[in-house]
Amino acid sequence: MRVLWVELRDFRNHAQTRLEAVPEGLVVAVGPNGEGKSNLLEGIAYLFLVASPRTSTSEPLVRRGAEAAYARGEIEAAAGRVLVEIEIPARGASRVQVNRSPVRRKRDLRRQVRAVFFGPDDLDVVRGDPAQRRRFLDEAVTSLWPLKESAVTAYDKALRQRNRLLKDWDGRGTPAGLEVWDEELVRTGSLLTALRADAVSRVAPAAEQEFRRLSGYGLECEYRPSVAGEDLAGAFRARLAERRADELARRTSLVGPHRDDLALAVRELGARAFASHGEAWGAALCLRLGLAEAIRAELGERPVLVLDDPFSALDPRRQAEVARGLSGRGQVVVSVADEAHVPEHADAVWDVSAGRVTVRARTDGRRASGVESGVEQGRTPGEA
Repeated sequence: MRVLWVELRDFRNHAQTRLEAVPEGLVVAVGPNGEGKSNLLEGIAYLFLVASPRTSTSEPLVRRGAEAAYARGEIEAAAGRVLVEIEIPARGASRVQVNRSPVRRKRDLRRQVRAVFFGPDDLDVVRGDPAQRRRFLDEAVTSLWPLKESAVTAYDKALRQRNRLLKDWDGRGTPAGLEVWDEELVRTGSLLTALRADAVSRVAPAAEQEFRRLSGYGLECEYRPSVAGEDLAGAFRARLAERRADELARRTSLVGPHRDDLALAVRELGARAFASHGEAWGAALCLRLGLAEAIRAELGERPVLVLDDPFSALDPRRQAEVARGLSGRGQVVVSVADEAHVPEHADAVWDVSAGRVTVRARTDGRRASGVESGVEQGRTPGEA
């Protein structure tokens, strides 16, 4: 799978950026901090995710003074080419077209194209609270099986309704209708638990292997569900019964996937508390690389890898190891702030400055693929 070309208009600080003939292999965006490298990678990721991996709202994505941002691109997959066009208003829902036809659900695009994004915020998956790891678990589920996104949303809806019932309860007897929402929580929660367990069983071995190659020792990844057992639904009901008094006293749901965690350990010590900064960064990166490998095994083709600043927290030996390991992974788009971090085997280098992208000439005398922001090589913007 690969991006063939990409165009960003009024997307953060990119007024008009168009890159043609993006090569398969390793592409590196380089430039000082604050010039638009991360914004460029975010825009590329948006074509796959129909969401920003960096912010939950659209307003920051729209360049100041513009009414909307636009991301366009063509993606080549085993099943054929997919043209993606997205209008991102500052407020309201984005409008998405795939092959010139509107799509209403993100999963309708995500089942056709796949990408895995890594960025500095992924450190929270290792260092942050369990909610960050649950978010990663659900991203793994929807990345592997986009049509299972409804399992995540169905559980969230059941949990909100049950919590509202508990919160509004007047304190006498048992909340009316609680048994109904118990069963809905059991039904949706059991499905989500099974999906998370399946996702971890696929991602963890690949992530462990990536970390061992990077560091020389392993990364332990263990799914710790709130409810476990061969009869998952039965165990769920029994656990709810055990915690009934506590739930009524605290007026919130205390059993279910919203209490899950993903235990990460390095050298038999919990990574959240004991891993060094470099180890935690490496673990976060390897989780994403492991997810990419799991998607490859599931689909039979590699997703596009989009890695924002993957080297900065690593020592020189690990930086070199990561750089070597980026070969043979299909299309990989990486950003770096330091020229010294540009791998020698890069297939293309994009220089980014003030929201403008210039494709660097290749050392073998041939021009690398692409264009400078908005102006195609050898053509003016109005030429066909």
